[in-house]
Amino acid sequence: MTSEQKGAVEVITFGCRLNTYESEVMKAEAAKAGLENAILVNTCAVTSEAVRQARQAIRRARRENPEARIIVTGCAAQTEAQNFADMPEVDAVLGNEEKLKAEHYRRLPDFGVSAEEKVAVNDIMSVTETAPQMVAHIDGHVRGFLQVQNGCDHRCTFCIIPFGRGNSRSVPMGAVVEQARKLVENGYREVVLTGVDATSYGADLPGNPTLGLLAKTLLKQVPEILRLRLSSIDSIEADSHLFDLIADEPRFMPHLHLSLQHGDDMILKRMKRRHSRADAIAFAEQVRRLRPGFAFGADMIAGFPTETEEMAANSASLAEEIGIAHLHVFPYSPRPGTPAARMPQLDRAVVKARAAELRAVADRLQAIHLAAHVGTRQKLLVERNEMAHTEDFTLVAAPGMKPGSLVEVSIGGHTGRHLTIASAAASAAA
Repeated sequence: MTSEQKGAVEVITFGCRLNTYESEVMKAEAAKAGLENAILVNTCAVTSEAVRQARQAIRRARRENPEARIIVTGCAAQTEAQNFADMPEVDAVLGNEEKLKAEHYRRLPDFGVSAEEKVAVNDIMSVTETAPQMVAHIDGHVRGFLQVQNGCDHRCTFCIIPFGRGNSRSVPMGAVVEQARKLVENGYREVVLTGVDATSYGADLPGNPTLGLLAKTLLKQVPEILRLRLSSIDSIEADSHLFDLIADEPRFMPHLHLSLQHGDDMILKRMKRRHSRADAIAFAEQVRRLRPGFAFGADMIAGFPTETEEMAANSASLAEEIGIAHLHVFPYSPRPGTPAARMPQLDRAVVKARAAELRAVADRLQAIHLAAHVGTRQKLLVERNEMAHTEDFTLVAAPGMKPGSLVEVSIGGHTGRHLTIASAAASAAA
C-alpha cells in the first residue's frame, strides 16, 4: 500500500503497478474536477486479504480525517461496490473506468445520501477500448510506469480480476511511444510496461502487434530509454520479438516476473492455466540460453483447493528447478463468484502451513541468488528510500546515493534480503 498527498487530495493505493500508474491519472482528473478535501482509495481485489486491508485503511482514514470526503475505487470497488457503499465511512464508490474521468468526480453526491446513490460503477465488460492516459510523472518513484494494456480474456478459476478490469484491450502503439517520450523527458531512466495481462497486448489492435514488438519499437523510437522492463508476464504468450530483445538488447533488463501460480500439472489444469510445468521450465531454459544469468521472479499460490502434499511439493521443486530469485507466495483465499471457491477447500491451517513452507523455499532461493552477486560489479538505479535495484532487479542497500541516479558499484555482501555495497565503493559513491 502507498499513500500520497498532493494539495487537498490524498490517494491511498493498493495492489499492482497498474494501480500505481492509474492513481496518478486519478489525482490529475480529480484536480481537473476541482475536488478538494478528499481521500481516494484505489483498491485491489486479488485476495480477500487485500480487500480486508482496504476496508481497514478506509476506517483509519475516516478516524484521522473526519471532514474529508472518502471515495473508494479500484478492482475491489468494481467487484464489491455495494459492500463498500454500505460502509458508513464511505461517501462514494467509483468503478475502474469512472475513476479515470474528471466528470465522475464532478458528479459526486453530497454527504448523507443513500448507499444506492453513492455508487457509480458501470458494467466493466462493456468497455472495449483503453484510452491512453498521459502521465508525465509518478510521485515517489524513480521508474516510470507505462500502461499498455488493461483487462483479461482468460478465466483462471481462482481469479476475480477480469470482473474488476473487464476484457483485454490495448493502448495503440503510437500513444505508448508518445507517453514513453514524456517520461524520459521528465528524467526517468527506466520505463516499466504494465498491464493486467501484458503479454496479450495487441490482439485487439490492427495488425495484431505483440508486446515484444511494442518493446522493440519503443527502444528504437525512444533511444533515450536506458532501461526497459516488463511487469508480470504469462510466459506461454511470449513472442519471437521478446526473445530477440532478451538475446540482443542490453537496454532490455535481464529480469522477468512470471505468472506461474503452481508447479503441479493437475492443479494448473484445475486453475485453468494455459501452461504446463514443462512449458515453464522450457521457457526459463530458452531465456537463459539466450542470456545467461537472467533472473526470474514469480507468483505462486499455496493451498489451492484439492492440493495434496505431493502437489505442493511440485511447486517447491519447480521454483528450485527454475531458480526463482524473487518468489511471491500467496496463500489461497476463495474469491466469491469464482469456480475455485466452489471446489473442495483445504483447512485454513493447512493453507497457511503450505504457504509458510513455500516461503521458506523462496527465502533459500533468494539467499542463493544474492550470494551469487557477491564480488561482482553491478549497475544500480537508486530508489528514494536509500535502496536500489540491479539490472536483474535485485535489491541493494544504497545509503547516501542520489535517487534516480545510475551508478556502478562492487557488491560486498548480502543480508539474506538485499545486497550490500563493498565499503570502498560505498565511500566513493557517497
